[in-house]
Amino acid sequence: MPDDRYVSPLSTRYASDEMQFLFSADKKFSTWRKLWVALARAEKTLGLNITDAQIAEMEAHIYDIDYALAAKLERELRHDVMAHVHTFGAAAPSAMPIIHLGATSCYVGDNTDIIIMREALTLVRAKALRVAAALAKFADEHKSLPTLGFTHFQPAQLTTVGKRATLWINELLLDVETLTFELERLKLLGCKGTTGTQASFLELFDGDSEKCKKLDTLIAEQTGFAETVPVSGQTYSRKTDYFVLSALSGAAQSAAKFATDMRLLSHLKECEEPFEDKQIGSSAMPYKRNPMRCERICSLARYVINDAQNAAFTASGQWFERTLDDSANKRISVPEAFLAVDAILNIWLNVASGIRVYPAVIAKHIDAELPFMMTENILMRAVKNGGDRQELHEKIRIYSVEAGRGVKEFGEDNDLLAAITNDPDFHLALDELAELSDASLYTGRSAEQVTEFLRGSVYPLLERYGVTDAAAPELKV
Repeated sequence: MPDDRYVSPLSTRYASDEMQFLFSADKKFSTWRKLWVALARAEKTLGLNITDAQIAEMEAHIYDIDYALAAKLERELRHDVMAHVHTFGAAAPSAMPIIHLGATSCYVGDNTDIIIMREALTLVRAKALRVAAALAKFADEHKSLPTLGFTHFQPAQLTTVGKRATLWINELLLDVETLTFELERLKLLGCKGTTGTQASFLELFDGDSEKCKKLDTLIAEQTGFAETVPVSGQTYSRKTDYFVLSALSGAAQSAAKFATDMRLLSHLKECEEPFEDKQIGSSAMPYKRNPMRCERICSLARYVINDAQNAAFTASGQWFERTLDDSANKRISVPEAFLAVDAILNIWLNVASGIRVYPAVIAKHIDAELPFMMTENILMRAVKNGGDRQELHEKIRIYSVEAGRGVKEFGEDNDLLAAITNDPDFHLALDELAELSDASLYTGRSAEQVTEFLRGSVYPLLERYGVTDAAAPELKV
């Protein structure tokens, strides 16, 4: 049903349900409650007067969150964390006196952010690896299919369709490496207090510093982290958000590069993204087959790349031990970046799993340019047959200029080979010229490079993470 309120298109059109759940209210506030349980358990272990019954009552009400009560309390208190403290206390009244004991708002807020980003990064990495698997299959299938290479979008030496795909995969593997690095260095904030000094806990533990340090360790263990940040103000460093969003930006950059190449290939009619039987390319021009999925990747990628700068500005604007001009921004910038990258990877996997290749068109484009690329081989063969290298080099230069002029100014076919064949100084038989016209002679080590790259870099990484499924996901729109 249509609604009269704005809803993010990332939710309604693009992002997956699994990524949306990670940034949902249920995930956020149930994690808050788990962290309050972890705090109570740790404090009990360290000797505070907290009972097993209080902890059990808290645990029994982690997921039954009364959002109406929380909203009512936040309107009164103007404080989201305290609203949820009281809402949790209403569900677990025996524990109300000890919920959030000694903690500040960032204990639940920041630790939850780190926990959710860890899960979201893991999901992003998994999807990036599935895209790599799909592209690896494509690269292997087309590793020997010659195609024009382009520099400056001008025809250059030949490559193969599969070799070009390895360039896309290689950039994606760099992103997987960066995502893994950011995942492995994520640390929980722990329980540091209002200015990061743990003064409240030092008071609770009667001046026992070892118990303050142990508190962090116990909370980290309960949440699956090896360690907490060594020092902080009230929050974890907002540079963490910048580093994470920069990793997402990297994935978006790689996706946009792939999608841009596909859009250019679509124009050349050499390759196309999937196009469904009833799909409409244009409301006005029925014949069109616009590369809308790759265009969508580029569009969303532009947003993510810009969003990383958002996190940079936020990190640079933090005052001393804490300021609150990050909060409203983080609520938008971090989830939206993850939702957008999730959407990008879903679309990328959909496209990569169904790229259509048109060898006849590729061959036609090669034929139009190959005569120029053959000239060095022709020269070598002609010299072997008794020709003068310097004289023949000059003749090839003249014939090439004339052939290029005919193509560009008069729309003629490239007649360079005909000119060379008709010149007796080249001593070239037709069968020799046909032999030299085999496009596979001009692709260098492309096919070998594909095999070496897949076996040496891609397959071991996919095996390490147990990635076997590269099936295309269904897109919402």
